[in-house]
Amino acid sequence: MFTDKRLTAAFKKAKIEYFDENSKYIFFSDCHRGDDSISDEFARNQPVFLRALEYYFNNGYIYVEVGDGDELWEYPDFKVIRLAHNDVFLGLKKFSDEKRLLLLYGNHNIYLKSKYYVKKNLYQYYDEYNQEMQDLFSGIIPYEALVLKKKDTGQEIFIVHGHQGDLMNDQLWVISMFMLRYFWRYLHVVGFHNPASPAKNLYKRHKIEKSYKKWIQKHKRMLICGHTHRPRFPKEKELPYFNSGCAIHTKGITGIEITDGKILMVDWRIRADEEGTLQIVRTVVRGPEPIDKYNIKDFKFKNCT
Repeated sequence: MFTDKRLTAAFKKAKIEYFDENSKYIFFSDCHRGDDSISDEFARNQPVFLRALEYYFNNGYIYVEVGDGDELWEYPDFKVIRLAHNDVFLGLKKFSDEKRLLLLYGNHNIYLKSKYYVKKNLYQYYDEYNQEMQDLFSGIIPYEALVLKKKDTGQEIFIVHGHQGDLMNDQLWVISMFMLRYFWRYLHVVGFHNPASPAKNLYKRHKIEKSYKKWIQKHKRMLICGHTHRPRFPKEKELPYFNSGCAIHTKGITGIEITDGKILMVDWRIRADEEGTLQIVRTVVRGPEPIDKYNIKDFKFKNCT
C-alpha cells in the first residue's frame, strides 16, 4: 500500500516530456560509479559504457539515467567520482550540451534532490589541466520521475528509479547509507552482500517487483525502472513492467531503448569475433515491440501479480 502511495506521489510531480515516432531514448540505471578502487563495480564496465555513450550520442538518442548513476552513499564527495570516471562525465557532458541528458535520482544518489548540492557539484568542475573552471551539466535539474507522453495517443510511460516504498532504501535510507558506507562496503570486497539491497536478495526483489505490477494494474501505465538490477521485458500478455537492469554486472550492461515508436531491451558487452578479436557489441535481447501495444487502458493482461 505504501509503495503505491509513494509511486503515485512521484508520478503526480514527474517531469512530463512529449515524444513521437521520431523520438529516441536510451534508459540506463544503477551504474553506481565509484572511486575506481576494488569496491567500484562500475570500473570494469567503463570501456563498454563509453562505447555505448558514443553510439547513442552519434545516433541522436536522449540519454536518461534512471537513478543511482553515482554511488554517493559511499562517496558523498562528487569530485572523487568525477575524477575517477572523467571520460564518462565528458561523454555525458556532450548530451547535456545538446539538451539530451535527463537525470533521475535514486536512493544511492538521493543527494541530487538538493538544489544546492547539484549546483555546487554538477554545474561546473575544476579542470586540473587548464587550471580553470569548466561547465559540466550547467543548469541541469535532476528529477524523481519522468513521464513520457505520446503526442498522438496520449499514452503515458512512467519512468522512476523504483526505490519508492522500499522501507530500508526509502524511509530509512539514512540508516542504510551509513551501514553501507562504514560496514557493508568493506565486507562486500570479500564476498558478503548487503541484505537491504534487492539486487542480491531474491525475496526482497520479488516483493518489490510485485508492488510495481500492482501499481501498473491499478493505474494502467507502462513502467520503466531500475533499483532491482534485474533486467525485465514483459512477455506476451504480461503487464508492461520494464527494468533497465544495471551497469555493474560482470557480463556487461543492459538498457532499454525507445526508437521508431518501438521499445526494446539491449545488452552491451565484450565479445570475441571468429578470429578471436575482442569487440564491444550491442545486442538486442528482447523486442522491438510497438509502444502502442502496451497502452493498457482498454486491454486485460494476464499474470497481474
